[in-house]
Amino acid sequence: MRRPLTLALAALVPGALLGWLAYGALGGTGGGTDGPGSAAGAAPSTLGSPTGSAGGDGKTGAGTGSAPADAASLRGKVVVIDPGHNLTNFQHTADINRKVDIVTNWKECDTTGTSTNSGYSEAKFTLDVAHRLRTLLQRLGATVRLTQDGDRPFGPCVDERARIGNAAHADAVVSIHADGAGAGQRGFHVILPGTVHEGAADTRAVVAPSKDLGKLIADDFARTTGTSPSNYVGDGTGLVTREDLGGLNLSTVPKVFIECGNMRDTKDAALLTSGVWRQSAAEGISEGIVSFLRG
Repeated sequence: MRRPLTLALAALVPGALLGWLAYGALGGTGGGTDGPGSAAGAAPSTLGSPTGSAGGDGKTGAGTGSAPADAASLRGKVVVIDPGHNLTNFQHTADINRKVDIVTNWKECDTTGTSTNSGYSEAKFTLDVAHRLRTLLQRLGATVRLTQDGDRPFGPCVDERARIGNAAHADAVVSIHADGAGAGQRGFHVILPGTVHEGAADTRAVVAPSKDLGKLIADDFARTTGTSPSNYVGDGTGLVTREDLGGLNLSTVPKVFIECGNMRDTKDAALLTSGVWRQSAAEGISEGIVSFLRG
């Protein structure tokens, strides 16, 4: 019985192999790029799925996550991210207290920023969110520059921060901050440039596009983080216009500030100190920028 069985198996194997190859060529499941049960025409997420591959603190590295289909959709676009303050400003008080001309006033070169009641600093928060935001935008092909990356002893001064965005001919600039208001004052707000036309400042050409950028960021930030606009400024809109910030007064490109929450309120502080929430914050800012740059 062994010989006939061997011959029968020898005859069956080539046929089975040919059938398997034909099935694969016709798009059978089991190892294809779409995978079992996936829709052939389903569009991938614009920003990929960074939170799905995050580590314990929700932070996503540059090499994690799958590349989106439109990974080059922002190619040629330049984004400058301005992480507010500096990790070591507190060691250089004489330098950061030096006054600089912001046209509508003279203000300190920079400040140390605020912190939570437990000591988590605004400078640490802003740099962390900036790194996450940079990763998301670079995945889409944007050229991203930071005004500081913990690579200088202090600053840069507020006027230099504006010049960095101008020199880069940035398509969008976002300055990341967290507020230091009183307890019970909660929520985020986006600061827009006012019309300033005197001395070295002329914001007339960037007021309207900056407002568009700010509105988009506010909408997407609220959606991705699940937080509400500020309950203490902006009349519930999450938008505030100011003419006393050198980073805005001296900008010649579309630019906004975002105060992501209030570090001095315990409920907001619990969010700001969460890596998962900071990833959501970066995603909201990123999606607002992407919508703005795509027009």
